Amino acid sequence: MINGLSTDDYPLTVTSLVERAERFHPHRPVVSRRPDASIHRTTLGECSRRARQLASALRSLGIGDGDRVATLLWNQSEHLELYFAVPPMGAVIHTLNPRLHAEELGFIVADADDRVIVVDESLLEVFSTFRDAHAFEHVIVVTHDRSAPEGMLAYENLVAGAQPMTWPVLDERRAAAMCYTSGTTGRPKGVVYSHRAVVLHSLVIALPDTLAVSARDVLLPVVPLFHANAWGLPYAAALAGAGLVLPGPRLDAVSVLDLLADERVTVTAGVPTVWMAMLNALDAEPHRWDLSALRGLAVGGAAVPRSMLEGYDRHGLTVLQMWGMTELAPLGTACRLPQALEHSTADEQYDFRSRQGVAVPLMEIRARNDDGALIPWDDTALGELEVRGPWVAAGYHRGRGADNFTSDGWFRTGDIVRIDERGCIRICDRAKDLVKSGGEWISSVDLENHLMAHPSVAQAAVIAVSDERWGERPLAVVALRDGATAEPQDLRRHLERDFARWQVPDRFEFVPAIPCTATGKFKKTQLRETFGDAGR
Repeated sequence: MINGLSTDDYPLTVTSLVERAERFHPHRPVVSRRPDASIHRTTLGECSRRARQLASALRSLGIGDGDRVATLLWNQSEHLELYFAVPPMGAVIHTLNPRLHAEELGFIVADADDRVIVVDESLLEVFSTFRDAHAFEHVIVVTHDRSAPEGMLAYENLVAGAQPMTWPVLDERRAAAMCYTSGTTGRPKGVVYSHRAVVLHSLVIALPDTLAVSARDVLLPVVPLFHANAWGLPYAAALAGAGLVLPGPRLDAVSVLDLLADERVTVTAGVPTVWMAMLNALDAEPHRWDLSALRGLAVGGAAVPRSMLEGYDRHGLTVLQMWGMTELAPLGTACRLPQALEHSTADEQYDFRSRQGVAVPLMEIRARNDDGALIPWDDTALGELEVRGPWVAAGYHRGRGADNFTSDGWFRTGDIVRIDERGCIRICDRAKDLVKSGGEWISSVDLENHLMAHPSVAQAAVIAVSDERWGERPLAVVALRDGATAEPQDLRRHLERDFARWQVPDRFEFVPAIPCTATGKFKKTQLRETFGDAGR
């Protein structure tokens, strides 16, 4: 018996991850780059110890079981301390994206009913834009001199003046964390993760065929801690005893490359837009950075074009494509090259690696066509991907979005996929982004990936526009590389090597840069507003 529980009933809680980091890996480094570009160094053990004090301080402010604690912070050590403190005390950490619009942030904090918010001093101006939308009981500010604006509390003073908490025994199915979807098709929806979900997710991330995280690794999550639990990397690091490098708000290519080299990072993770910029920097100055420690770049959030895979291979760096969603905490699939393809041709290997991968352990997948029938795994049939697993949300906060969940417990992702005989998925589009021209489907993702393989193209996004004859036609929005030139006929000829003429966009619009969402995805809603009437 342990704490009155049989071993079969041992709770899978975030507490066990934090305690493991504190007991077995206290000296593993946690490195943060501050907004002012200074470097702060601490350890997993120190973050775990301070988390106990932070939890006691929050308890003294009246934060109890199930209460939401909002964070408006960058990837920094204080954010990690909140990851380690809030769930083990029985409360719920709710991370906020500072890049969202003020109206959206105001809706989110009110909908979540956050009681406390912790804000970095560099984000106080952002906070001021939505502060009146919700009555926070306390505002805690992370500063470097232990001061705080009037009416707010200084984070360091709270931590320094508190006694370490003895963690309570918790039910593994209680809420641990909360994130909101991006709200691309309506109001953002809250996704709540249980302790059990977080622990199982962390275990699977660390497996050899996912990220293979161990105590020998140093992880740099370029993906923000405010986005889908930073893909679970902070908790995977605690579980395995890996070091962490937290890059703060500066995510330009040179800043990220400097950290990867200086801190001898072994695994990093982020969205394709970051890695595209980083590849350009590496191509321009291939000998500037020593990245010999870096064994893997995990990429998710959008499909990875073959040109990016080839580009990083030229530098001896391996891109691992993954797929997930906020509703999945977020990992769903990983694309490791299978043993059967290790000696196959480069084309066969790139074809496989450009897919989004097979379901990670404990995750189930299937897909349905327009008629509601399950599609065969023949890499030809198209269907909407559905998933089921122990860290897939069972619903949204306040019961919203019930239509996203089936009666037998599967989540409808909205991603249109093909599945091959290995169970490896290829995402062909979001359901709302497919182009239906003359009754035939055209994949915007396939067109985008091929356009970005053109040597003059830096970014490409394809949207559907209305057409009197065909119903819809694809329109390509293209941003060229610095100093490069290309005409529509050049891009059209490039695409016609791999696509039928009816699949090739009728129009090409050139822009300086394609607008991105707060999480680095192409903002197609804005492109539709700008170019939506172009085909009429």
